[in-house]
Amino acid sequence: MTNPSTARRVVMLVDNGVEGDSRVQKAARSAADAGWDVTLLGCSTTGAEQKWLLDPARVRLLPMGGGQPAQGRGLRARLVERGGLPLRAARLARRPVEHAQVRFWRRVHGDGAWRRLEPGLWTYERVFGPVIDELAPDLIHAHDFRMLGVGARAAQRARAAGRPVKLLWDAHEFLPGAKPRRDNARWLPAHLGYEREYVPYADAVVTVSDTLAELLRTEHHLAELPAVVLNAPATTPAGPVPDLRALCGLEKTTPLLVYAGSATVQRGLGTVVEALPLLTGVHLALVVGDPASAYVRQLRATAGRLGVADRVHAVPYVPHGQVSAFLATADVGLIPIHHWPNHEIALITKFFEYSHAHLPIVVSDVKTMAETVRTTGQGEVFRAQDPADFVRAVRAVLANPHRYRAVYDKPDGPLAGWTWEAQAARLDSIYRRLLSVEAGAR
Repeated sequence: MTNPSTARRVVMLVDNGVEGDSRVQKAARSAADAGWDVTLLGCSTTGAEQKWLLDPARVRLLPMGGGQPAQGRGLRARLVERGGLPLRAARLARRPVEHAQVRFWRRVHGDGAWRRLEPGLWTYERVFGPVIDELAPDLIHAHDFRMLGVGARAAQRARAAGRPVKLLWDAHEFLPGAKPRRDNARWLPAHLGYEREYVPYADAVVTVSDTLAELLRTEHHLAELPAVVLNAPATTPAGPVPDLRALCGLEKTTPLLVYAGSATVQRGLGTVVEALPLLTGVHLALVVGDPASAYVRQLRATAGRLGVADRVHAVPYVPHGQVSAFLATADVGLIPIHHWPNHEIALITKFFEYSHAHLPIVVSDVKTMAETVRTTGQGEVFRAQDPADFVRAVRAVLANPHRYRAVYDKPDGPLAGWTWEAQAARLDSIYRRLLSVEAGAR
């Protein structure tokens, strides 16, 4: 590592609390390990700033305050409270109002309509902007779409003051194919306009898959194809790793399927639970952020009605550096996600985590992951939302697991390039190119 006093300053921006975002954590730590002076800014919901080290990177979570309330809710609430409309009718009434808002403001302001449709985005500017200016970075690394505008405006201010700064946008998803994060008609068109307005200010773009890189180049008419930095795991476990089977109370010989990640309907976990009665003696471990969440309770209730409640186990996340080692005692890694535009285009984090755990993978027939599994031979593909076909795929893997695991042991197998160490080197080279810094010269 270079002397910190001579290191170039990098400010990373993310619109979450950092701890649950493995890509952001790995990027900050590896950049700091490579000699960059890294400060990672995220969001605090406690009302107070929080600070800690991702040694040697610094993390600061900034208090967001109340922000802007979502528009449109007042009309629905007033209609329901006055007894003028039942709830469903009120929702339908809200929707024509929201669509009218979108059409009007887009006609008036074009992409800039987000300022009227989603004014809460200014909260990020109000909170992050002054801190970025104070840190005076040489490079701003903006993660995901909300931080793109914040980083672009900070770069504009710095350049206007005569201080050169570069902006790197790290696109985690394809926004036109995203499921809106709020149930209103304004969310997606507002954020699409916001993204389109600020993409031209990025000096370079990186993303998570080749497919997404092509989509971004086409969508935003980029001069060059975005570089791909996979969200692959580091190869060395961080600290002592818990025993997944022990947490589930299972013997080594008990067939165990594992799903690790977000527990939501579109992740396809309902398909897995519905299939369990046909998989005699097979257990399911759900490694999720909140084992007591409403959706996990719903899955358990379904398992109870099907007579397999004793074969469904929910356990909490472990630190991202331990995930692959934690999962390795299972027999099969599951990715049963539904068809959704963003599900079709990426090799998602858990795909790499399962691979480094040397697990055979059973994946639904979403385009990119299904094609990869068929090419490598590391698992089986089933029709999304089809419990019977899921059963077929799982039985095939459990009948001959060594066939699928052998892929990972091949000298020319896929794992060598699927490491964070390889991705960190790629990210470091992008930083050096943007700042015209030779290797070892920092």
